[in-house]
Amino acid sequence: MMMQSFFENQKARLERTGKLAPPVRELMPKSAAKQPVAEGKSDFVAIKVQLHQKLLGLMNLSVLDKMAEDQARREMRDMVADLLVDEAIALNADERVVLTEEILDEVLGLGPIEPLLKDPTVSDILVNTHAKVYVERAGLIEPTVVRFKDDRHLMRIIDKIVSQVGRRVDESSPMVDARLGDGSRVNAVIPPIAVDGPLLSIRKFSKQPYTLDRLIDIGTLTRPMADILKAIVGGRLNSVVSGGTGSGKTTMLNAMSAFIDHRERIITIEDAAELQLQQPHVARMETRPSNIEGQGEVAQRELVKNALRMRPDRIVVGEVRGGEAFDMLQAMNTGHDGSMTTIHANTPRDALFRLEQMIGMASLDLPTKTMRSQIASAIQVVVQLDRMGDGNRRLTSLQEITGMEGDVITMQEIFRFDRVSTDADGKIHGTYRASGIRPKFMTHLNRLGFDISPELFEPDAALS
Repeated sequence: MMMQSFFENQKARLERTGKLAPPVRELMPKSAAKQPVAEGKSDFVAIKVQLHQKLLGLMNLSVLDKMAEDQARREMRDMVADLLVDEAIALNADERVVLTEEILDEVLGLGPIEPLLKDPTVSDILVNTHAKVYVERAGLIEPTVVRFKDDRHLMRIIDKIVSQVGRRVDESSPMVDARLGDGSRVNAVIPPIAVDGPLLSIRKFSKQPYTLDRLIDIGTLTRPMADILKAIVGGRLNSVVSGGTGSGKTTMLNAMSAFIDHRERIITIEDAAELQLQQPHVARMETRPSNIEGQGEVAQRELVKNALRMRPDRIVVGEVRGGEAFDMLQAMNTGHDGSMTTIHANTPRDALFRLEQMIGMASLDLPTKTMRSQIASAIQVVVQLDRMGDGNRRLTSLQEITGMEGDVITMQEIFRFDRVSTDADGKIHGTYRASGIRPKFMTHLNRLGFDISPELFEPDAALS
């Protein structure tokens, strides 16, 4: 309460002098206006950012790199104390300790973006050169006042991130995928590929994994649809989660995986480990890029092949992107029922086209009909997700693969999202409806004891 009171008073004083108003407005979550406690926290972040920017202008970053952390903290504590005096920010002893330690965490952590990493309302951090930092909140992108000192400072943060996971980024290898210690996904691109300066994208790792119940609460799907997905996973149907960038594919895969039997052995394969499976028997594998000599790369295809030798009950591939798609389909067709993966595609039909293209990347020279037959026999369900114009992620179609007719893979839609209107605030309204088709896989699920009401599949049934 004392800290909140201080920052409310501090905000009023600094707004009168014009020193703090812009950072507070731009960093504050939109929902904070009606929440005094949240507003106090936003002021706290704004004051940290303000002092942090001044601290960067005083310090020699190259010297900091050579210091032990304890020595760096001692040196910077004195600098922060001087800044507090210069800025006329009066603190008691407890408040000084809290503010100083958090500023040090920002400098010794990931610099100016450290407050954004700690902000639970931020899902993505997008750095477009040192002078422009954006965040995504509630599915919508907005600018911040966060800045790096210069491109060299931003490169130092990028190097710090990638070196922690044994990866590198330089002129000979100017693009890199990595992850933070908490599992957040990181992509960095540097010059000469990045024309105007280094680019950094961070997809934050949710500390509380999304469940189907949470996805229902935020409108991604409805309870009847969630019940079907639970049965699909429990009934060991092979599934592909399809969607565009940022549509929530990994989130959905995590939520669905919660219904895998805890007695099963699961092998996960990812480019950057971010799946949050809750089962006790999970073996995780991650790809490895080549070293500076161009040696030592371990691709997803090799990991999928190796997974088959590890006695898996199910194989979960974070995302198929290339020739590993063929090996994944082979696994699905040879006793590893209930395996799952994600794929970048805008429609369920496009997802199948992409899988076909990926099989071609395996250099096997298979006839088109053979490739499509592999897909049709391996996969039973495609779950399509979309990020709507208002920032909300929705399950827009659930389709079943029913087989082949000639050279064409046949599919039937089970559920869909019908968009009805868009209100003045840009929010999209719609309903989830059944197509009227009872899926063929229901015979299999009924035999396994899953009790799904036939009424869910009635024509145009509202799935509220």
